[in-house]
Amino acid sequence: MSLNVAVQMDPLAGININGDSSFALIEAAQKRGHAAFHYDVKSLAYESGRLTAWAAPVTVQRIEGDHFAFGGHRSIDLVKDVDVVLMRQDPPFDLSYITATHLLERLEGQTLVVNDPASVRNAPEKVFVLDFAHFMPPTLIARRIEDVRAFHARHPGDLVMKPLHGNGGKAVVRIPADGSNLGALLELFDNAWVEPHMFQPFLEEISEGDKRIVLIDGEVAGAINRRPGAGEFRSNLAAGGYAEPTTLNAREEEICAAMGPALKERGLVFVGIDVIGGKWLTEINVTSPTGIQAIDRFNGTDTPARIWDAIERRLGR
Repeated sequence: MSLNVAVQMDPLAGININGDSSFALIEAAQKRGHAAFHYDVKSLAYESGRLTAWAAPVTVQRIEGDHFAFGGHRSIDLVKDVDVVLMRQDPPFDLSYITATHLLERLEGQTLVVNDPASVRNAPEKVFVLDFAHFMPPTLIARRIEDVRAFHARHPGDLVMKPLHGNGGKAVVRIPADGSNLGALLELFDNAWVEPHMFQPFLEEISEGDKRIVLIDGEVAGAINRRPGAGEFRSNLAAGGYAEPTTLNAREEEICAAMGPALKERGLVFVGIDVIGGKWLTEINVTSPTGIQAIDRFNGTDTPARIWDAIERRLGR
């Protein structure tokens, strides 16, 4: 049976069709005969128990520059007109993002939202991962420079400093072992963000890669290894990193097995976790995970189809 699917995402015009996971999910939906609508999160409107969005029917094709076509925009009811909502806009994970999860949570029991909006709200990438701290490198979340200096004294060497709710490797910086730029960077971060920041020892194993592992309903679907580009320590593909094929080692399988049931129970259907050096868990990505197109190119798999299988199971189709 065909489904009506509303995709809450950023503008389609600027996406990379060979890397964007949302594009691949729309394409896979089309192949199954599902109808897709595209809407911007800013168009959500709630009134008298109804949640609507200003949306357009969309079709996609793998032709660069001519990769999507819209029908006429109209207001759609996210209960009456839609079976599934894919919440796929990129962070920042700010009050706007959080408000959208509160609105989409109103659909519970009526329209399936993937990933579950309440769970997304309660599982920001660099905070939810603390549930599995025994797999993580030493980690500090703090704002006071005294706390950071004390942490650095306990873990001498270079540090990595990250915005707590950033994405794509943006504003991830390396602090040298002498801490010479720590004060200036902390001032900069404090002016840019009101929340605390994350600090971890710099992991030399990053030169071996940062593995993105995709889980679907708590089960491993595949992985890629992302290596930093020339002159970079960040391995994010959006920051100049490059992907290569990989498999999981025993430690990575242990990490996935430990978190899989929790992901499924929370309604986190499509998740990407990051593991450095084959042993250090650093993030659990639940907002708009990426990497499935690269995984499928290396492995000959069809991860978008597996995601739709999971969605259809949840709908009882």
